[in-house]
Amino acid sequence: MNRLRAATAAAAPVLLGALLLGPLPLGALPAATADEWRDQQYWLEDYGFRQAWESTRGEGVTVAVIDTGIDADHPDLTGQVVGGLDVSGAGNASGTEPVGQMAEHGTLVASVLAGHGNNEAALRRADEERRSAKATPVPSTLPSGATDSTATAEPSPSGSEAAAGGVDGVAGPDGIVGVAPQAELLSVSVNLGAQGPDGPTAEDQIARAVTWAVDHGADVINMSLGSTRQDWPESWDRAFLHAEQNDVVVVAAAGNRASGTLTAGAPATIPGVLTVAGLNADGTASWDSSTEGISIGVAAPAEPLVGAVPGGDWRQWAGTSGAAPLVAGLAALIRSAHPEMPAHQVIHRILATAEDAGVPGVDPVYGHGIIDAAAAVGAEVGTVDRNPMDTLADWIRVHRRAESSGAPTPSAAPGGEASGPASSPDPLPTDLPQAGEARDPAPGLQPALVIGTGVVAAGLAATAVVLYLRQRRTRRL
Repeated sequence: MNRLRAATAAAAPVLLGALLLGPLPLGALPAATADEWRDQQYWLEDYGFRQAWESTRGEGVTVAVIDTGIDADHPDLTGQVVGGLDVSGAGNASGTEPVGQMAEHGTLVASVLAGHGNNEAALRRADEERRSAKATPVPSTLPSGATDSTATAEPSPSGSEAAAGGVDGVAGPDGIVGVAPQAELLSVSVNLGAQGPDGPTAEDQIARAVTWAVDHGADVINMSLGSTRQDWPESWDRAFLHAEQNDVVVVAAAGNRASGTLTAGAPATIPGVLTVAGLNADGTASWDSSTEGISIGVAAPAEPLVGAVPGGDWRQWAGTSGAAPLVAGLAALIRSAHPEMPAHQVIHRILATAEDAGVPGVDPVYGHGIIDAAAAVGAEVGTVDRNPMDTLADWIRVHRRAESSGAPTPSAAPGGEASGPASSPDPLPTDLPQAGEARDPAPGLQPALVIGTGVVAAGLAATAVVLYLRQRRTRRL
């Protein structure tokens, strides 16, 4: 892979916008044709995605995008959204009406994950050539006074024709092509901005969204959202445990320093979640469009990015909001190429084939390293028997049980495992709240849960997550 893109980055204007946990707005850009947007997708070549397409394009895999809703009518996304739900009360029933303060965010995310591009620019040029030809007088060969009854206007191209054509046999030659262009999408819209007194809380929306996605066939869940806290409410335990127990890969963005996020926050800190940090165009860790933390698993391009926005347009953007769907799309490619592979092994392949960067081994900036899509899909990789990002079931067993009983948290043995006989593990608590049922043991905590530039207060429970993750990461080191 050639990740040294300094010349390319210098040639194209970089606009930081639509950042996860970031206040930098999308701005007006110079006019560009659709294929010029494609030309800016350096990550397709440099990070091995085009090579991975020789084996798979994500066919047969369903990815849930929990975000502000996907514009399913965008020419780069027609036919990609196969189901959805609005859990915010602000959108339509199918989850395809963009909502909230950063309504375009979900469409941006979906396009870099599973856009199929389009052929509209080529068809438009051909149509203009036909119109120009018709406007040019042509000497008639008919007898004087006769008319040609067969001379009719050619029909305009349909939406399916606009998406036809192809480049590399993968997608239309114009617009944005996602890293898994044949994966199917579920659009689950959330509104994490200001809510009315009767609207669902951000906490409830996330719990319901994850549960619904699992129950409706998601193989992978992408969450380009996060909070300023490392801990999370108990209502999320049940939802994310449901994903873990149903073999779903959950990918989350780490957050961005440009918006004041210095360390990764939930859901990026939940055990079992694959957390993604952000890179500059030259393959080095981004300062503005990333953050750090002991829960980071891998790093992917975050700055600059391009993507589709509602209304058939495109924009430049940056942030781990865009890095996460690149990794979620990579997980879809792996699950398509290896349909029997369990979720924990999919995550292991991504981490094991990553190119080491930063401090040798695992570090809090790059995690296990920089993604290599071709190797993650096609390399020979050994098997593991558990998720290298740990398991939520173990964490619940150690920590929530103690909170529920009021007893002190069990002491941890080296490596982060609870001490005690291995032959008689404690059962999971039976009184965890169902998805959407809030139970915060520390009422009054109101950290900010943020997506794009939208900020909302959400009550998150105080837990021992930081200590637990540090113990786990120390064991892997």
